[in-house]
Amino acid sequence: MSTPVLICDDSSFAQKQMARALPRGWDIDISFAADGAEGLAALRAGKGDILFLDLNMPVMDGYAVLEAIRREDLNTLVIVVSGDVQPEARERVLNLGALDFIKKPINEEKIGELLGKFGIRVMPGQMHGDVNIQVDDLDRYQEIANVAMGRAGELLARLLGAFVKLPVPRVNMIEGSDLKMALQSIEASETVSAVCQGFIGAGIAGEALLSFTESSFTDIAALMRHEGEIDDAVQLELLMDISSILIGACLKGIADQLDINFSQGHPIVLGRHINIAELLERNASRWNRTLAIEIGYRIEHRNINCDLMLLFSEDSLDALHDRASFLDT
Repeated sequence: MSTPVLICDDSSFAQKQMARALPRGWDIDISFAADGAEGLAALRAGKGDILFLDLNMPVMDGYAVLEAIRREDLNTLVIVVSGDVQPEARERVLNLGALDFIKKPINEEKIGELLGKFGIRVMPGQMHGDVNIQVDDLDRYQEIANVAMGRAGELLARLLGAFVKLPVPRVNMIEGSDLKMALQSIEASETVSAVCQGFIGAGIAGEALLSFTESSFTDIAALMRHEGEIDDAVQLELLMDISSILIGACLKGIADQLDINFSQGHPIVLGRHINIAELLERNASRWNRTLAIEIGYRIEHRNINCDLMLLFSEDSLDALHDRASFLDT
C-alpha cells in the first residue's frame, strides 16, 4: 500500500523542488497544499502520513499547522522545510512536535538521511499523484527571495538577540510610474528613514531600498545596548548597521542561488545625499518595467518595522530569467 505524503508550501516552485528531492522509486501517494489551511484539510482526509511543511505561508503558517496537529491529535510525521534558519525557529517547531527541520534550498541527501534516521521505510514502488507542477517566473523569484530573506533574518536575529518574524515575500512586475509613486511616498514621509544601495553582477543590476519607521530606533538602540540620547547621528549609525546586514545578506542569498556574485555600491541615505528623482533619473530607461521584491521584517515583541525592496532593472530581466530557470530544469 502506498504511503500518503503531503507537501505543504505556498510556492509551486518549492513544491516541485521538494517532490524531486524525494527518494527515487518510493511507493508513495503524493499530494500538495498551498497553505496551512489546505494542508490541515488534507491531513484530516488521510493524505499525509508524512508531511513536509513550510513555515512562511498565507492563510495559516506552519506554526499554526503544528499547533492544530497537536490539538487535534492528527496522525502524521512532520518534517519542517523552511527558509527561516533562525535557531529559535528550529527550536519552536521541534517543541511543537516536528521530527526535524530542514533548511531551504532543499538537499536531496538530507531528505534521505532524515527518513532513515526516523525509521521511515522507503518501500520500492511507484510515485502516485500529479507531480507535473507548472512554475512561472514570479514563483521562482518568490522562492529565491524566501531563501535569501531567511538568511538575512537569521543574521538580524543574531545581531539584535531577538526573534525575527518573516513574511511571505511579495514579488511583482511594476511600471516606472508605479515605482516612482512608491518611492516618493517614502521620501515624503517624515516618519521613515531609508537607505538605498545599487548592485550589479552577471548582467543583473538594480537597487536595494531599506526603510525604517522612526519609532523603530528606540527599540533597536535598546536591543543593541546603546546608552544615551538617540540623536540623528545615532539613528544614522543604527540605520547603516542594519542595512548593511539585511541588504548584504539578502543579495548574497540571491547571488548564491543564481551562482553569481554581486558588486554593491556605496549605501546612500535618501533625503540627505540624494533624492528619489535623482535615483530614478540617473538611468530612466532602466525603470520602465521593474521586478520588485518586497520583504517586511518585524521583531517579535518589539516596535521595530523595516521594509526591504529589491528593484531589478528592466534590462536585467532576461539574464535573471535565464539564471532562475535553471533551478527547476
